[in-house]
Amino acid sequence: MAARLVDVGDARLELLDWGSGEPVVFVQTALTADELLPLAMDPALEAGYRKILYHRRGYAGSSSVDGSGSITRDAADCRALMAALSVDRAHIVGYSYSGAVGLQVAADAPASTHSLILVEPPPVHTPCAKEFRAANDRLLRTRRELGPAVALDEFLALVIGPSWRAIVEDRIPGAATQMELDVHTFFDTDLPALLDWRFTLADARRIACPVLYIGATESGSWFAEVRALMQEWVPHGDQVTVEKADHSLTLTHTPLVADALVTFLRRHPL
Repeated sequence: MAARLVDVGDARLELLDWGSGEPVVFVQTALTADELLPLAMDPALEAGYRKILYHRRGYAGSSSVDGSGSITRDAADCRALMAALSVDRAHIVGYSYSGAVGLQVAADAPASTHSLILVEPPPVHTPCAKEFRAANDRLLRTRRELGPAVALDEFLALVIGPSWRAIVEDRIPGAATQMELDVHTFFDTDLPALLDWRFTLADARRIACPVLYIGATESGSWFAEVRALMQEWVPHGDQVTVEKADHSLTLTHTPLVADALVTFLRRHPL
């Protein structure tokens, strides 16, 4: 399975595209280029689905970032990629940062979004948003004062734990090195884009497709608030909670997340 580049207007995006059947687009989250690869490759998704997993601008082999980043532009890139691949309608999967991208895609292009699967989107519009933003401001200050390597370790120790490198490398060999190559995109493009993202209840109400929210019991109060917000924003959506997992659940509890995903997809066939 070889990666290839696809033109999406003013950029080229690197992607993996394999399998046959209903298209499932895995939108790359922030920092880890292939964080959703273990999920996309899970045996539960082996039959009946075309998996499309791509790298956003500034990651791995995709074009570098030109100008400021934005969630809206990331969503537009997703739609442009689908058009370039002649995919009129797809299931969209977003995790953490790319959960925000998935929400934007579903709101802006309902005709292209058959279903939306969200794995713990970021808490930028919850009651704890001020605390979340302050934490990110501290990370950006660390990046400015001590450099991206120190900030990278601080961030991943916060969201995954002090053993983040071993956890990530065990599931995605080479990912730590790729993170170090892509870290400038994360701090200089993705974090500012996320903190500038504006999405309201009115935007959420434009989402008419089936929605699945997947969360974890040990992700803490920030993501507990995200779960509650999703209930408010998308009252017609389904929710699944993975026991004894935290925000790194797509890596640490991949089969459980994959089973929840496939169960949902089978209930909402394209």
